[in-house]
Amino acid sequence: MISLKNISKSFGSTMVLKDVSFEVARGEVVCLIGPSGSGKSTILRCINGLERHDGGEILIDGQPLSPSTLRAVRGKVAMVFQRFNLFPHRTAAENVAEGPIHVLGQPREAALDRARALLADVGLGDRCDNYPAQLSGGQQQRVGIARALAMSPRAILFDEPTSALDPERVGEVLKVMRKLAEQGMTMVVVTHEIGFAREVADRVLFMDGGRIVESGPAKAVLANPTQARTREFLDRVLNPL
Repeated sequence: MISLKNISKSFGSTMVLKDVSFEVARGEVVCLIGPSGSGKSTILRCINGLERHDGGEILIDGQPLSPSTLRAVRGKVAMVFQRFNLFPHRTAAENVAEGPIHVLGQPREAALDRARALLADVGLGDRCDNYPAQLSGGQQQRVGIARALAMSPRAILFDEPTSALDPERVGEVLKVMRKLAEQGMTMVVVTHEIGFAREVADRVLFMDGGRIVESGPAKAVLANPTQARTREFLDRVLNPL
């Protein structure tokens, strides 16, 4: 479904991705973990075309990512951001319907009907007419997930979807993501939620310094990493004191 081959990316003189290669199969859940600044979010932004990679090749469903294919690729791969990026002057349902109306050309009422159904699926059926300021952070993030689903994507990229939430709200977002995984959605998730990665991910990629240091089945990597740098990172995350 998603293939990265020898991807490199620099911001000015700083190289943030160094020869990154991996594949994500259809229906697979892959979690990217690692310290801040290791390149995890940049990978997602390159996959979705929000950043242009400098070298290497990205293929989505066999189609190379390029300026000419960007629109088609974004129709296949949706993204859920760390910050919710909702339109403050639109209701939850209107936020979800925005893409189908203006990008897919769907009739407004049909798009709003589907938006309400998707909001119900993420536990917000009673919040369709609320504005973002009237919603908690967890609720806003679930609106963001519904907005991604409204585009009928073949894969969803999650960029630290719980990092901006109060601890009490994290569980409600992870519950929705677990449900998507159970339904077979292809997902690439940048996360610090190691318990979620252990439970839901098929594979984990540990990144440091713009490179993939270790990859493998989630339970194996998280329980018994082979690389010293991975062990050090997990020890600090799981035993912060």
